[in-house]
Amino acid sequence: MLLAACGGDPSAPAEHAHDEGDAHAEAEAPRKGEHGGRVLESNGYAVELAIAEDGTPPKYQAWLYRDGKPLSASAGTVEVRLRRLGGVAETHALKPQADGSLMATSVVGEPHSFDVEVTARIAGTALRWAYPSYEGRTQIAAKVAHDAGIRVAPAAAGVIADEHEVQGLLTPVEGRVAKVAARFPGPVRRLNANVGDQVRAGQPLASIESNLSLTTYTVASPIAGVVLARNAAVGSVAGEGAALFEVADLSSLWVDLHVFGADAQHIQAGVPVTVTRMSDGVTADTTLERVLPGTATASQSTVARATIANADGLWRPGSAVKARITVERQPAQLVVPLAALQTFRDWDAVFIRQGDVYEVRPVELGKRDAQRVEVLSGLKAGDQVVVEQSYVVKADIEKSGASHDH
Repeated sequence: MLLAACGGDPSAPAEHAHDEGDAHAEAEAPRKGEHGGRVLESNGYAVELAIAEDGTPPKYQAWLYRDGKPLSASAGTVEVRLRRLGGVAETHALKPQADGSLMATSVVGEPHSFDVEVTARIAGTALRWAYPSYEGRTQIAAKVAHDAGIRVAPAAAGVIADEHEVQGLLTPVEGRVAKVAARFPGPVRRLNANVGDQVRAGQPLASIESNLSLTTYTVASPIAGVVLARNAAVGSVAGEGAALFEVADLSSLWVDLHVFGADAQHIQAGVPVTVTRMSDGVTADTTLERVLPGTATASQSTVARATIANADGLWRPGSAVKARITVERQPAQLVVPLAALQTFRDWDAVFIRQGDVYEVRPVELGKRDAQRVEVLSGLKAGDQVVVEQSYVVKADIEKSGASHDH
């Protein structure tokens, strides 16, 4: 398959990027030759230049002509110099082939978007042509990009995490819940606390008249905490040992997380956990303390337990939460946010920015987590990658017709 080199004026609007410009700034589209390539003519000589792709990586291929008649491949030499966005230069020297063409041994990497300079020598005559050949490129003014929410960030080293998303339940820490009971049976004469009240250790919660001594004694809270339950009313009779109040220290809570299936085999104590409150999305970072040995009967899940601080009291026992357990963190030489990824043609791709110019970069991807992905090839550290509203850039390129579908 032959991919004809396409051209565009670098100062032209994106919608004309493939229809304008060669060495003489011709308004019409470049003339195509019999092999589907772009015809470059001067002083009666011509070079037909194409990008050949026949089950192999793309390479430049050329045919030579004089006065419209084909010449042998040995009649001249051809060299193609490319300058990509960012000033990256590369050279492709074409050599004679048995089929009468000249072909480069070097590969033309994607995207095929660059300024082209072609030099040739045919029958001792030196020839030169220059033209832009862009694809996957557009220009967006800084203010327009800002108003559209387009944001860039440099590609850089990062960490890919092996993470497991789970759900769980907040419960009071065992040993920090107290049942406040009557020591002797008798009628309740006074109650000093209600559900939700903060109480201190030793604070009187009730007064009971003993049936044995007919004297009134005080029942106090053994711990500081919050009243979770009040199980008595003034005038009711408290039985010996009957719980009048339930008080819990909620300054920290257990997070019991339910892990299912094979995920349980990868999770061990000591790994970081981020817990998210479902009511408002607030998060808390903690560490997994233990994986309980049994299985939750109802859900057949393994319970992994962590503890979170609850100084403001807004984490409430009995509330459902979601959590992200990070099993392993692996360094990567280059990562980008998942939001940067788009599909372009049949590529995984991102878009880079230089000045007001945006251009596609096909990328080979490696490992990923819930937030970022490793880039194995296609980018270099420091490339300014569109990390927000990348679909806007893609849409602008496709609208302009600069997608250059091969």
